[in-house]
Amino acid sequence: MLLGRRLKGIILGVSLVSALAMGKDKINLGYYNCDHMTAAPVAQYTGIFDQLGLDVNVSGNGNVPQAMIAGRMDAGYVGINNVFRSVHKGVPLVIGANNHKGGSYYLVVRNDIKDPKDLIGKKLAIGTHPEDNTGWTQMAAALGIPREGKNYQTIDIGSGIDAVMALKRGMIDGFTECDPWASYAEFIGAGKIMGTEKKLLNDKWGICCAFTLDKKFVEEKPELAVKLIQAHGMAIEYIYLHPLKSAKIFAKAYKIPEEVAIMTIYKKTVGEGRTLTWDLNPQEIQNELDFVHEYKFVPEDVTYEKVTNEEIYKKANLKDFNKFIKENIDPVFPEGMAYDQWLQKAKEVDGEK
Repeated sequence: MLLGRRLKGIILGVSLVSALAMGKDKINLGYYNCDHMTAAPVAQYTGIFDQLGLDVNVSGNGNVPQAMIAGRMDAGYVGINNVFRSVHKGVPLVIGANNHKGGSYYLVVRNDIKDPKDLIGKKLAIGTHPEDNTGWTQMAAALGIPREGKNYQTIDIGSGIDAVMALKRGMIDGFTECDPWASYAEFIGAGKIMGTEKKLLNDKWGICCAFTLDKKFVEEKPELAVKLIQAHGMAIEYIYLHPLKSAKIFAKAYKIPEEVAIMTIYKKTVGEGRTLTWDLNPQEIQNELDFVHEYKFVPEDVTYEKVTNEEIYKKANLKDFNKFIKENIDPVFPEGMAYDQWLQKAKEVDGEK
């Protein structure tokens, strides 16, 4: 109850000023059908956008980078390499805040596959050029198997749910995806997680995806851009403070079983570390840039200064993420807490039996 009142006070305190000070410009925001982007539906369904005086049209499971390139979206949750590549091509995108550090990208395989080397020659939905994918490159190295696609029967597949169903039906031998699809595959018995991307190969933290803004939108409507970043931060706060309620929103938005959504929220906030974050960490972004430059995934002309907007992030005046975690989350949901214990505590926090 205390955690809930604290967040409610935060929201109401900002919203009274915001509703009076701002107009109702229509804002278009997109996110992928991936657990890393959960802040978008949470901000929508909890009313955070409304309470900040924002009129946001939220689009899920869309082609966010393409829509931003075409000028149809003002902001979006975008995979970091899509941000890098877009900036290289001259697309006016900037990172306004972090969203997810590390990777949390998974390799899911048939249940009867025991050794990673058994995947050589198998039909895998890992893209037709997996050697150009950072997540696969890191998992392949960790598993001791070749990264080059020529060693496998590689295919592209439409979506996470398509990959799960194809694996279940025996049409493929494995796939790479983010959650909830890896956890969903395990939940229905279609396959098992064999590899997980987390830190970079040099054991440093990178950045997986970011809260990204259209430069023109930032220039023309800086007040709204600031409020969007604040909403993003408040949504992630809510996820940490109310993991069970957030999981139910997640399940509804992504059309997955609640058990899978709960498992996924646990991974993002406790099991794999505090990987959901709003903290714009220059070193982690630079670590990611160093990695993609070393493997030539992205040209050297893509630099930290070109892909980030520290000014707009600072104007949003978000809380210190590490301090927030230490003071509010560590005492309730300590990192590494066992799933069963965490679930029981999450039910207590959110008033469920």
